[in-house]
Amino acid sequence: MRVGVLTGGGDCPGLNAVIRAVVRRGIKDYGYEFVGFRDGWRGPLEGDTMPLDRAAVSGILPRGGTILGSSRTNLMKIEGGVERVKDNLAGLGVDALVAIGGEDTLGVARQLHDFDVKVVGVPKTIDNDLNATDYTFGFDTAVNIATEAIDRLHTTAESHHRALIVEVMGRHAGWIALHSGMAAGANVILIPERPFDIDEVVAHVESRFKTNYAPIIVVAEGAHPKEGQMELASGERDAFGHVRLGGIGQRLAEEIESRTGKEARSVVLGHVQRGGTPSAFDRVLATRLGLDAIAAVHDGDFGKMVALQGTSIVRVELAAATDKLKTVPVERYQEAEVFFG
Repeated sequence: MRVGVLTGGGDCPGLNAVIRAVVRRGIKDYGYEFVGFRDGWRGPLEGDTMPLDRAAVSGILPRGGTILGSSRTNLMKIEGGVERVKDNLAGLGVDALVAIGGEDTLGVARQLHDFDVKVVGVPKTIDNDLNATDYTFGFDTAVNIATEAIDRLHTTAESHHRALIVEVMGRHAGWIALHSGMAAGANVILIPERPFDIDEVVAHVESRFKTNYAPIIVVAEGAHPKEGQMELASGERDAFGHVRLGGIGQRLAEEIESRTGKEARSVVLGHVQRGGTPSAFDRVLATRLGLDAIAAVHDGDFGKMVALQGTSIVRVELAAATDKLKTVPVERYQEAEVFFG
């Protein structure tokens, strides 16, 4: 059997660990041959491949990013895209695909399965917003990176008596903001699921200054104010229709400074959260998901995504994983609100 492997969407720590586990177990236990598709769905769309054998995956466990490259190619928006992929898979002798990605990449995988492409999905996103899995690999590393950055910013904020707004990733779900903000003792955490009241944010900032401490606000890139309170700029859209975000941190800094008279600065962590070596948790999780993904291929259990539920790796329908996003529930945000101000 010949199996194709691809990584799509934004890169994150742990992708190489999945690739390594898929290839190592596939060769050792099942005698499979592997081919890597470059740059997400662009690879099978254009037939762009690279060899994947034991030598290719040697030493990649601790490396961030992905040796296969990635892109946000949406083949469903390309005329004849599905037929081109099926023709290329047949021409390359590829019997099945392991697709590693987030909501967009696995959404395409789900649709390809409906067109009789044999595919198994592996959940990857630093946002931790894929449904039907407790955690996605990449999230733990991103939270650790953000937490360390916020720890460092506390000292400089207090030294200069200024408010610091830390913008982290999170388009529709505020998991990174919630976890890193709680771990680092942020004074306010703003997430996409809960439109914020700028008056309340300013009140928390002023309350913090009154105690002779400088406030730290952690805001997810997709967070937004209640209607009519602040104007936000909208950016370009990608191939999946998502607006390119960024800028809420700076906008908040301007508003807080003008209302309080205190200096406010914004720090955008951006792609720093995606890069670097994966945490031990993410290495282990990614490895376990990769091992079961190739086992699912061997079992002929296609149209599924491997997932972490509790401490077990299970298989769920791709539809269950991609029908809706896993967002921060009210009760989790209420836990963080205890420490605001």
